[in-house]
Amino acid sequence: MKKGLLLFTVAAAVFSAAMGLLTPAPSTAGPVTLSYSNFFPPTHIQSQLAESWCKEVEKRTEGRVKVQYFAGQTLTKANQTYDSVLGGIADIGFSAFAYTRGRFPLMGVIDMPLGYPTGVAATEVANAVYKRFKPKELDNTQLMYLHAHGPGMVHTRSKPIRTIEDFKGLKIRSTGISAEVVSALGGTPVPMSMPESYQSLQKGVVDGSVHPLESNKGWNLGEVVRYVTLARPVAYTTAFFVVMNKDKWSALDEKDQRIISAINDEWALKHGQAWDSSDAEGKGFFIQKGNNLLDIDAKEAARWEAAVAPMVDAYAQKLDGDGLNGKAVVEMIRQMLKKSE
Repeated sequence: MKKGLLLFTVAAAVFSAAMGLLTPAPSTAGPVTLSYSNFFPPTHIQSQLAESWCKEVEKRTEGRVKVQYFAGQTLTKANQTYDSVLGGIADIGFSAFAYTRGRFPLMGVIDMPLGYPTGVAATEVANAVYKRFKPKELDNTQLMYLHAHGPGMVHTRSKPIRTIEDFKGLKIRSTGISAEVVSALGGTPVPMSMPESYQSLQKGVVDGSVHPLESNKGWNLGEVVRYVTLARPVAYTTAFFVVMNKDKWSALDEKDQRIISAINDEWALKHGQAWDSSDAEGKGFFIQKGNNLLDIDAKEAARWEAAVAPMVDAYAQKLDGDGLNGKAVVEMIRQMLKKSE
């Protein structure tokens, strides 16, 4: 009898173990918490949108993915953001390609002075270029989405710019491709991220800055410049990225990846629209400060276009030489901008 009881006990244990293998134990994993670094100050509309993305992710994933948001360079500097995502210092990062000049050659084409009319148009261009050409320069992170500001213009402190000749001797704060634009027009570019710009303009370290109208209010630059030259035919943009550490992305449940991807598509458009609404506010703030909007006539505009054309062509040719489809990207952008007119 004892032998039969022993056999029964062993059989029951084996059966229970087998059932345990067939029936997975309920998950005890808690929510995933990710860090997000952004250089924009918390009061800026682009920072507020980034923070709202974080909240939307938590809401739609029902709390499975939480995002701790760090604005105003409190986690990483603007020019260190991409590398911080690679190194795991930040799980998600928002910055501009222009802040690490030469690091993203194909995406740099987007910033060219091709006459961007709006932030929505520039944002559509940035995302379309990435989707079509899938540059390898971004392969080591998971791209969330791209966006880009409205027409970038030349602002100056004390000397108005009405002709190309007026650029001579002026030090102009600029970044990435916009620095090349300044050089092509005869000025002296001074590489500088946006957080450094106010103080440099205020102290006269630089004579001017190239930036969109929104920055006059968004970064208060309208307080330290007096003139803006509305040279729309050569208006440039600056493309911004939001990227995530690949390992952190891969660790997320596929369901949550799909949810976040859908949010990304929505937020790219929101950022483009915000650039345009804040351009209008920046223009109003600039005028309110008693500053001056300057137009150039068609003849002078043609001179500016002719001055920057060799720079655009040379950049495209160099990319072609490196096997990066530079001319095709430029042509695609021009066609897209033509349709948006």
